[in-house]
Amino acid sequence: MDTERELNEKILKITMMITNDSPELSKYLEEMPITIPDEKHPEVTAEKLSAYYESLKSILGKYLRMCE
Repeated sequence: MDTERELNEKILKITMMITNDSPELSKYLEEMPITIPDEKHPEVTAEKLSAYYESLKSILGKYLRMCE
């Protein structure tokens, strides 16, 4: 499993890719549950970061397949 640092780097990279190459998807980034935690002081773990990264990959992948 990736470390928190590696996951943060991957998240930043894919977020920048979405922002630069598919800006129409940017609105969905703000609506994702992980970006709006329901806890006052949420714990950030490698598992949560990994799930977030996978959800970003999924959104981008589905969008790119639709555009083909």
